[in-house]
Amino acid sequence: MKKQILSLIVLGAVAMSSCKKYLDVNNNPNQATESSPELLLPQALTYSAANIPSLSDYGDWQVGYIANAGGFGGWGSTLTYNYSSDSYTSVWTNQYDVLNDYQTIIKYAESDPKYVYYNAVARIMKVFHFQVLVDNYNDIPYSQALKGLDDIAPSYDNAEAVYKDLYLQLDSAISMIKNAEEPIVSLENSIGSADVMFHTGTNMTNWLKFANSLKLKLLIRASNTSALDGVSMDFSDGFLTEDAGVNPGYSKNDGKQNPTWQTYHSTYSGSRQTTGFSRVPTPFILSFYNGVKISDQRGYAMYYSFPNTGTNQLGYTGDDATAGPGGTSWYTGSSRSYNADEADAVGVLKNRAMDQPVMLLAESKFLEAEAYMKGILPGDAKKAFYDGMLASYTYLFSTYDGRFVEGDPAVIMAEDTAENNANALVNWDLATTNDQKLEAIITQKYIALNFIHGHESWAEYRRTGYPRNAVSNNPDPITSFISLNSSVTTPDRLPGRILYPSSEFQVNSENVPTGLTVNDYVFWDRRK
Repeated sequence: MKKQILSLIVLGAVAMSSCKKYLDVNNNPNQATESSPELLLPQALTYSAANIPSLSDYGDWQVGYIANAGGFGGWGSTLTYNYSSDSYTSVWTNQYDVLNDYQTIIKYAESDPKYVYYNAVARIMKVFHFQVLVDNYNDIPYSQALKGLDDIAPSYDNAEAVYKDLYLQLDSAISMIKNAEEPIVSLENSIGSADVMFHTGTNMTNWLKFANSLKLKLLIRASNTSALDGVSMDFSDGFLTEDAGVNPGYSKNDGKQNPTWQTYHSTYSGSRQTTGFSRVPTPFILSFYNGVKISDQRGYAMYYSFPNTGTNQLGYTGDDATAGPGGTSWYTGSSRSYNADEADAVGVLKNRAMDQPVMLLAESKFLEAEAYMKGILPGDAKKAFYDGMLASYTYLFSTYDGRFVEGDPAVIMAEDTAENNANALVNWDLATTNDQKLEAIITQKYIALNFIHGHESWAEYRRTGYPRNAVSNNPDPITSFISLNSSVTTPDRLPGRILYPSSEFQVNSENVPTGLTVNDYVFWDRRK
């Protein structure tokens, strides 16, 4: 993907510990005090991308991608799931923070028709973030939210109603793009260099495809409910054909590194990040690479020292618990230096200048596979399934600038599918029932999203029960990702939701739902 340096973008802290960021205050006398969609959109997209690592990290703990490394304490509710209103609050605050930015863009755009593309893109991204909120909290402030001082205590909307309106908003955004007319939309009035996701100038095709992939995710996630009954099934513009990833010009400079690299690898000055080596993979996730459940060469792209990568079971804190390997387990470059900037590194930590994935092509393809398999849409489920796998191999075995230094991903995948020919999680033809096909799809999606979009895998596990997870009071680390210290009382001893943040009980106490615990569920959860 072409990289474009935007000198006006100053990236906020990637850890997202504060809601205050570069859009909120202007203290630079050399910079204009007024803004516009041309300036706001790239900053908002960059902030959306910077939000991904904290979202994924939250999901990574829930769904068995990571566990506590030995030698670190203070994990508390991370290991017990005994969450409070102060747990994972960034899932709430970061979404609403960036949602306000997109709402500001929409207000600008609605007063000037030349900004119709900005309007559409902002609406698409609002759906992206609102779905995250519903998927983790259920009912949320929606129809009365984002009004600033006009409504500082918005009411909460029913989660199913929000889902339906999100779907309709995507239809509206698609219509805006397709029906924009000259001369209102021209080369000068397109989003141009403000598009730090697809870098396509006047060509909005990828945004149409991204909107359809988001529509499909809503449709699939709600498919066991009546929430989206009666919606339009027009997907004629197709789905993603490439990874949707933001890159405003990430580089080895203060505040400008790729946010996942900054979170798990090192700072621009070469200081290692504790976040990286305080976490290790679990035996559960490694079993999908090392031959226990699947033999998969993607493990070599994912993990340092694979297949001998150190692991730990979530909740185990004995003196012999695996420690971090002198650095993050997820950096596979040959140098363990924290000044490492190897152009040929592959995997999930490729380079400090890599794109930040917002939605992987693999995820979109697996959504298609499920839709075709269930008859929701016409299509070839088997082809989409293997296309999803290939998209994952392609992403993991590519360098940050799109080269394949470890060999052709299609060839590597062919070797793996041959070795796993008797495994229904890899060989589609062996999955003879829809349940078996669904397990194969979600398991492969689980592998594809590993340490990239853990929040999505966590949602899919709650929806489907896959990957298969044995329930036990003394969980085996190979067959179960349940924490040894789980205190929740759901049937699978895993939480159903996180709790509304304490800030809501302080400023919106009349509207925030009360009496909820981590044992409660969002509307589409299979355990409901």
